[in-house]
Amino acid sequence: MTCKQAEKMVKKALSQKRFTHTVNVKNEAVEMAKRFGASEEKAALAALLHDAAKELPKDELLQILRENAIIAGDAENSPPPVWHGVAAAILAQTRWGVEDQEVLDAIRYHTTGRPGMTKLDKIIFLSDMISAERDYPEVEELRQLAKQDLDVAVTVALRYNVEWMEACGKTIDPLSRQALDDLEKSVPAR
Repeated sequence: MTCKQAEKMVKKALSQKRFTHTVNVKNEAVEMAKRFGASEEKAALAALLHDAAKELPKDELLQILRENAIIAGDAENSPPPVWHGVAAAILAQTRWGVEDQEVLDAIRYHTTGRPGMTKLDKIIFLSDMISAERDYPEVEELRQLAKQDLDVAVTVALRYNVEWMEACGKTIDPLSRQALDDLEKSVPAR
């Protein structure tokens, strides 16, 4: 699947608001790829597909995970808000012809992060959090960090993500905590 095909497909599949977000994530991801020496094409494709399953009904997401249990792994037991990333990666692989594992992983882990995140994983995770339409209190700080140091920006973003989830009493996906622990070992504390 090319970026042009992906954009056309998600434009049809998503609401205008979600499509606008998707394009904003793509634009941010391409800029970060340029800045940090990653593939712009892979960043664009992963960004375009990252939320392709976001607006599917919960039962349909669950069905995708169950029908593709080998690919999905234990995703069904993750908090439901992260299912769409895994489902989008599965659909990209099984229906849309995406074979690049780096792109598939960036789609899959864009909501949780993971230990040993690749540069592309970090770019898609962070681009999703700081896309142009985002307006939560910490977003400007993260945008500034994203211009300077990808690892620091992702570490701070993951830390905020875990803190928000804890403050709201929501279930934290174990991958998010593992990703944060992994990054904090190599990134100086702020």
